[in-house]
Amino acid sequence: MATDLSKYRNIGIFAHVDAGKTTTTERILKLTGKIHKLGEVHEGESTMDFMEQEAERGITIQSAATTCFWPGSEQQYDSHRFNIIDTPGHVDFTIEVYRSLKVLDGGIGVFCGSGGVEPQSETNWRYANESEVSRIIYVNKLDRIGADFFRVVKQIETRLGARPLVMVLPIGKESELKGVVDLLTRTAWVWDETGDPLNYSKQEVPADMADAVEEWREKLIETAVEQDDDLMEAYLEGNEPSIEDVKKCIRKGTINLDFFPTYCGSSFKNKGVQNVLDAVVDYLPSPTEVKPQPEVDAEGNETGQFCLVDPKRPVRALAFKIMDDKYGALTFFRIYSGTIAKGSTLLNTFTGKTERIGRIIEMHADDRNEVDSCQAGDIVAFLGMKTVQTGHTLADENDPATLEPMVFPDPVISIAITPKDKANAEKLGVALGKMVAEDPSFRVETDEDSGETILKGMGELHLDIKVDILKRTYGAEVLVGKPQVAYRESIQAPISDSYTHKKQSGGSGQYGKIEYTIEPGEAGSGFQFESQVVGGNVPKEFWPAVEKGFKQSVERGVLAGYPVVDVKVALTDGGYHPVDSSAVAFEIAAKAAYRQSMPKASPQILEPIMKVDVFVQEENIGDVIGDLNRRRGMIKEQESTTTGVQIKADAPLSEMFGYIGSLRTMTSGRGQFSMEFSHYAACPRNVSDEVIKAAAEREEAKKK
Repeated sequence: MATDLSKYRNIGIFAHVDAGKTTTTERILKLTGKIHKLGEVHEGESTMDFMEQEAERGITIQSAATTCFWPGSEQQYDSHRFNIIDTPGHVDFTIEVYRSLKVLDGGIGVFCGSGGVEPQSETNWRYANESEVSRIIYVNKLDRIGADFFRVVKQIETRLGARPLVMVLPIGKESELKGVVDLLTRTAWVWDETGDPLNYSKQEVPADMADAVEEWREKLIETAVEQDDDLMEAYLEGNEPSIEDVKKCIRKGTINLDFFPTYCGSSFKNKGVQNVLDAVVDYLPSPTEVKPQPEVDAEGNETGQFCLVDPKRPVRALAFKIMDDKYGALTFFRIYSGTIAKGSTLLNTFTGKTERIGRIIEMHADDRNEVDSCQAGDIVAFLGMKTVQTGHTLADENDPATLEPMVFPDPVISIAITPKDKANAEKLGVALGKMVAEDPSFRVETDEDSGETILKGMGELHLDIKVDILKRTYGAEVLVGKPQVAYRESIQAPISDSYTHKKQSGGSGQYGKIEYTIEPGEAGSGFQFESQVVGGNVPKEFWPAVEKGFKQSVERGVLAGYPVVDVKVALTDGGYHPVDSSAVAFEIAAKAAYRQSMPKASPQILEPIMKVDVFVQEENIGDVIGDLNRRRGMIKEQESTTTGVQIKADAPLSEMFGYIGSLRTMTSGRGQFSMEFSHYAACPRNVSDEVIKAAAEREEAKKK
């Protein structure tokens, strides 16, 4: 049975933390007949957030996918199929947002009526612009004190540089919010106080709003007709286009990202959500109306071919998420082209291995519905994929191609964990394997010396939640060390020195003499070695041995055992013995020379410096800057925006642990920040003393 793809909408709902995104998703599922009892995030029982950590923290971590159907608020359409992807809003999880955006055709950007456009919304908006996703805007929480629809519309223009196209006006402010006026039809939708989304009536526009409605309606039509020259000409001559024609123009402009239809309401109070659902059908693109994905070859170069959304073409499916749940590992796919039947075999173009499609599942949060086949435009999960990871493409074996893979950033912070006992050690191994497959921005390494497991991630909250998942989801009890900073060592002064290695004990001995200079290198140059020996005092064949001796030595600094960077070693002269000299003798000489000379070259500890971006209200600036100064932060710039102040600073990673807690305390929970690695710089004396002391204590502990 061929499906009509024009009735498909693959949409994401993305927003800042606490803009009410998950509640909005709940309301959509309720209205589309998927849920019978409304779950409240406030009560910790929303449907999309089915991980315990999510219900408890009231935030969405994983993006869950679900399918539902919408026939229109007045049953005015054939039923449309919505595949909805709920994405996280917290900065440590933007990787999830980025991943979801790759597979969407349209989105609903949710903003808080009182909080407005916040830094994280800016990041998500930027990602959506990069991915060229059409969006409609929904300003939520207009029943809240201090909520102001027009202020948020203004911020969308100034802070996001976007063009909101206002489609409805709110009736009543804050607790008096009764409904919305649909500008196109000049109809007031008024909900009663029962809280039932279906209890609304359509009325005349309230008399006191008549002027505002005409003013905004005119702006709406003027903006819409820019999409069609003929209509625009007619409009300028005084002929107003039909509502159908205006809708066509709005649809065209929305898909071209020229503007974003903007709605408002209160999801919690069930007011205004139907208008948004109708807008998804009216203005967001179906899978066939978006730019097709470019195909790339094995090296990642574009082939010039595009993947057209068509059930009859060769199969192309992109894995965008892996989730482990009680049924096993689920891999979520967006099917871009072709039709996939249960039992068929496809090629993973990244690994070159084939995968048999066992079970195909349509998801509704953590409820599921098994199907026999899926096709272009669908978002489904496959059970039991063996070699597939996020970003891999499954394709037709006889006609393979890869869709552009996703790129993930490097982690900046690590913690050491050790299992409580042997039973937990086995659980830990299995759990970490699954978690790394699920989240490409999370890495796991083993420390050779201590045998500890090191977890690396994008931020403190990121790692916090990973440890939480280990304990709860996988039942692995672990002891968590303090967050670790990746320090480095270097030197400040050049030194010239010599070292002779000789050993005589019957038979042939060992002899190697080297003269050398060690000096600081350029920042970022790592380790460099050259030989300046002229004449044959150190024969050429021994130079590589000298280099090897130094190169192995710089892996451990003399102060605290951290890797040494930015040093340059030059071999200047030396001496050898025709019988007793060997490569081994020169290598030993170089290692001993390193231990002898490095302490004399003013060694120092370097620490990672982070680029910190803080967003606060005017009244908190003093406290926040004072606090950053105490954390040895250097303020780079501060810029006032319509909703507060953005402070950019450089601060050492070691001082930024627990920052989120302090910032929330100073700003009554309204401040936000993001942080990424910038460069390495020398530590002040008191800090390096601490680092050296801690390293010595670790060595002591190992000996015991």
